[in-house]
Amino acid sequence: MARRRDQTARRSQLVEAAAQAVLAHGSTNARLRDIAAEAGLTPASVLYYYPDMGDLLAAVFEQGTRTYILRRQAALEAATGAWERLDACLRTGVPFPGEPMTTSRLLYELVPITFRNELAAAEQATFFAQQVGLYEQVLDEGEADGTFRLQAPAPFLARGLVALEDGYGIEVVAGSAAAEDVLERLRTHARLMVGLTEDRAGTEA
Repeated sequence: MARRRDQTARRSQLVEAAAQAVLAHGSTNARLRDIAAEAGLTPASVLYYYPDMGDLLAAVFEQGTRTYILRRQAALEAATGAWERLDACLRTGVPFPGEPMTTSRLLYELVPITFRNELAAAEQATFFAQQVGLYEQVLDEGEADGTFRLQAPAPFLARGLVALEDGYGIEVVAGSAAAEDVLERLRTHARLMVGLTEDRAGTEA
């Protein structure tokens, strides 16, 4: 058991080291030696635990998606009222400074990996479905209680909101848009899609 715990701890250490290397160099430029240096190990030690660099980066991607989803779920659970819950989804989809920015940037950096690694591709599909599911749940609840008048089926609107926030998120990470401005754009779009005026949204919140 002790050896298994040690191996789990070492793999976690390498995933964190790889994440830092990706943030510093990008997924296409991060090298084995960069990850080894971050972990304080030799390149051979890294390869012992992760013979395939693609699998190591896929593990980094999986950790990032888990952090992202857990934050969104926590914000959603803390919110009450249809608009406040939708707004919690919108806000947690924006890369605000701090952990949200770091995690979003890491995931954007790792997108190329999802095109070439089966583990990362599967994780990306799951990640997208989880985010759509959160939005769909909130939209269905708001429609059921009479707060929202959805302008299209909830699954369609949910996928569109996730895609929209992904596109806007790139602007924020690239520094071409401010997080607060992007959040307001998303709110405006969401109000239109759920048939909720700004005044009614303020009352709901």
